[in-house]
Amino acid sequence: MENGCNLCGVNFTLHEEGFIYLEGKSGDGLLEAIPGRIENDKGVFIEYHSMAELSRQIDILSLLPEADTFQSTLLKKLEEPFTTYPYREIRARISNNETVQIIQSTDFMGYFQPIVLLRDNSLFAYESLLRDPLGRVSPGQLFRVAQETGMHSLLDQKARETAIKSRGGKIKNGIKSFINFLPSTIYNPEYCLRHTFQIVERYGVTPEDLVFEVVETEKIEDIGHLQKIFRTYKNQGMGVALDDFGEGYSTLDVMVELQPDYVKIDRSKIMNCDSDSGKQEFLKNVVHIARELNIQTLAEGIERMEELQFCKDIGMDLAQGYLIGRPEAEPAFKETALK
Repeated sequence: MENGCNLCGVNFTLHEEGFIYLEGKSGDGLLEAIPGRIENDKGVFIEYHSMAELSRQIDILSLLPEADTFQSTLLKKLEEPFTTYPYREIRARISNNETVQIIQSTDFMGYFQPIVLLRDNSLFAYESLLRDPLGRVSPGQLFRVAQETGMHSLLDQKARETAIKSRGGKIKNGIKSFINFLPSTIYNPEYCLRHTFQIVERYGVTPEDLVFEVVETEKIEDIGHLQKIFRTYKNQGMGVALDDFGEGYSTLDVMVELQPDYVKIDRSKIMNCDSDSGKQEFLKNVVHIARELNIQTLAEGIERMEELQFCKDIGMDLAQGYLIGRPEAEPAFKETALK
């Protein structure tokens, strides 16, 4: 199995009683002081009979200086096969069990935020956003818990599938969908993206109508790996984008090296750009370089007509934000909104 691919689709069940397994050694003898333990040559199984007892054991184990170096899992029976994960992820899964179960079992729904062509304010695309249909958890909490529990690969895969499925009967051909992805969840692009490409084929979506964008929560640490991901998407006829450009890690050098199809410029650079000379210089520079590289520029977070007009005046291609339209369960953009 490819490295990390065991993270996709693996169910986590919190049993009312069973065993927590820790693989590793403690130098201070604390593990040996816990009753109900069964040792093997790599670590120990520690039995529990209630959620309260499991919580107490987790509290004790977390006192170990080496705790975050352990591999761990939860078992209902000793003889069942198992896969281990970092102990900190198991601890996070226990403390966030309700959200973990939502990540595993929910058929999420897609929301749509419009993106317009600035030259005439016509609809160009919708960004696809993930939502819990029952409103139990916010998108921010979903992705935070997924990251802490090691379930970000599963959630990222579900988000891509939801975005592709949600187009059906709602977005006509020729209108693009911008879909977020986490590069750290794609270990081997040819292998890990196979599921996504199968979904595209299953639902009859035109590949050219899809644009996959690197989300803001991850720093670009491995340019070569991201280039491979971009190349894999492009080989399937899909577009690629850098999201939140200009915030934190994103630099003009990154844009030149990766040469995406789109650069989405972060809200922090767009807000009050009509009156901020520093932001104006940055935006004009991005537009100039992007035009030379045949990259389309997109202004994120447009909330004022003055911002929209400035971005249009300097030659930016696309825009999105609350002025244009908020995320909705149904695509709802009306071109008269900007008249």
